Amino acid sequence: MQRREFLAGVGAAGIAGLAAPSAASAPHRIENASAEPFSMAFAPHFGMFRHHAGDDPVAQLEFAADQGFTAWEDNGMGGRSPEVQERIARAMQRLGIRMGVFVLNPASAWGPTFSKNESSERDRFRDAAKQAVEIALRVNATWMTVVPGTREPRLDLGYQTASAIDQLRVGAEVLEPHGLVMVLEPLNPHNHPNMLLAKVAHAYEICRAVDSPACKILCDLYHQQITEGNLIPNIDRCWDEIAYFQMGDNPGRNEPTTGEINYRNVFAHIKAKGFTGILGMEHGNSRPEKPGERGVIDAYRACDPA
Repeated sequence: MQRREFLAGVGAAGIAGLAAPSAASAPHRIENASAEPFSMAFAPHFGMFRHHAGDDPVAQLEFAADQGFTAWEDNGMGGRSPEVQERIARAMQRLGIRMGVFVLNPASAWGPTFSKNESSERDRFRDAAKQAVEIALRVNATWMTVVPGTREPRLDLGYQTASAIDQLRVGAEVLEPHGLVMVLEPLNPHNHPNMLLAKVAHAYEICRAVDSPACKILCDLYHQQITEGNLIPNIDRCWDEIAYFQMGDNPGRNEPTTGEINYRNVFAHIKAKGFTGILGMEHGNSRPEKPGERGVIDAYRACDPA
């Protein structure tokens, strides 16, 4: 599944009913209400539980809280109106749910916008970072995803890396005074060819060079399994620059236990290292409708290192 197709599907499923609650969604709270909280901050997204909860976003958050989830992420938060953002934030605060990532730079993620050392792109990224501050403060977010665009085929990778470092320093100058963090996401070259950032080692190099607490790594275990595998050793090597995780099993980009990744061991390792941040469930459901949604919840129960 292509990342842009996945995000489009999430947006379509999650945006319906955002402005007002749906009365038809009220009965969802009866099922498995007040389950034991997960021991880690696994974060679903809008649309993942819509067959149980209905289309209203607050009802989806309530259902997730009843199932024991204590975090949430919304890649498309920046595209929602301030009124909707505030409504979601109030519900999350009431339910004790932490906000995970939203995408800082959707407009510049898919072209050579970090690699060519252009002042216009640095200015555009600075403006996007300023807008992201407003959104983050409104929804109580700390982290926001940055995809540093594609490679420029006429330039050596070293020059492109240096250009990306300079541009990310511009963003860090905006975010750091507010205690906010952009997290760089490497994307696998099978689904996303020609991305500037594909490996966590490259992200580690860039973060060390930017040298700011506002620039860290989003380690998406689905992408890294495809790109290079060796997940636990690479997590250990990059540990001091990792601020956020996302996951999906491979093949299929669905919930844990549906593919080849031993998420039970990976989660236990991450928890044992003292990670208390958010792990975003950026994947689909392997089965449709309510059985598929229940399967996602059961998979995380099976892998939770409680």
